[in-house]
Amino acid sequence: MPVLTRLIPSPVVVDIRPGALDDLASVLADERISHSGKLAVAVSDGSGSRLRERLAPKLPGASWYEVGGGTLDDAVRLAGAMKAAHYDALVGLGGGKIIDCAKFAAARVGLPLVAVPTNLAHDGLCSPVATLDNDAGRGSYGVPNPIAVVIDLDVIREAPARFVRAGIGDAVSNISAIADWELANRVNGEKIDGLAAAMARQAGEAVLRHPGGIGDNDFLQVLAEALVLSGIAMSVSGDSRPSSGACHEINHAFDLLFPRRAAAHGEQCGLGAAFAMYLRGAHEESVFMAQVLRRHGLPVLPEEIGFTVDEFVQVVEFAPQTRPGRYTILEHLDLKTDQIKDTYADYVKAIGS
Repeated sequence: MPVLTRLIPSPVVVDIRPGALDDLASVLADERISHSGKLAVAVSDGSGSRLRERLAPKLPGASWYEVGGGTLDDAVRLAGAMKAAHYDALVGLGGGKIIDCAKFAAARVGLPLVAVPTNLAHDGLCSPVATLDNDAGRGSYGVPNPIAVVIDLDVIREAPARFVRAGIGDAVSNISAIADWELANRVNGEKIDGLAAAMARQAGEAVLRHPGGIGDNDFLQVLAEALVLSGIAMSVSGDSRPSSGACHEINHAFDLLFPRRAAAHGEQCGLGAAFAMYLRGAHEESVFMAQVLRRHGLPVLPEEIGFTVDEFVQVVEFAPQTRPGRYTILEHLDLKTDQIKDTYADYVKAIGS
């Protein structure tokens, strides 16, 4: 009998709504997640720690682990602390660094992960990738998808606005990433996973076209859903291609060249996406994307995150080296320093000040 469908790796529970955290105990009691109630909970010393007092009485069988940061060493230490206790699952409660540490640690000791993000800074909350700082800078590590994702919009509204805005930049950058994937298909014959591309593109478009802002629950719902869909799209394709193109190469170049000055991941990805759209000749789309990013308070020019034009030119020139083997508009055009400067000047004129 022919195989008529395929299995898609995705969470068994996705709960996104105001007040979702009140029902976290019920989610964790699902037999597919925990049959004994013996859970490990990884928290930061910030937002996750503040929620501990609220949740601890509802999770009497849980052990709480405070994670110091978002490094590979932090994740390895967390895994080492848990490995002898025979937990049913690990809950990552906090920002992106804690979620990534928890994803890596859970994979290392063979536990399912429940992701409970306290902000929407990027699409890593449901992706099969953990991004962690290491001795060489920053690395991406393949991990299983979370078994469940619980996003309480009331908690998200309390997060610093900049972190939520950064998620907008990351979601919108999907549109540029898919355009790069299609370019690689046309030029090099790189295979496109149509389902993954559709999920990532529609996630980005939903955020780009939504008239609301970060103060609206309706908009936060769409943004959270878009970030979850982006993560699942990466699982479907088996890599980060649906959400990572020239936009993310530019982001990684900022991080590697200027590690002490780099802005938030989503801020740099949004800026990179708007510029990459202009590079590929999609000028109207680039201008519209820049307008939307500005409306949400996101940067669209390097000066807005503390970089000079010459530094941005250096970033764009270096960006293809961050993802060897990945083909985007940057590799396609292979622009030299003066060409990048000239194109950037045109981009600035197009989007206005």
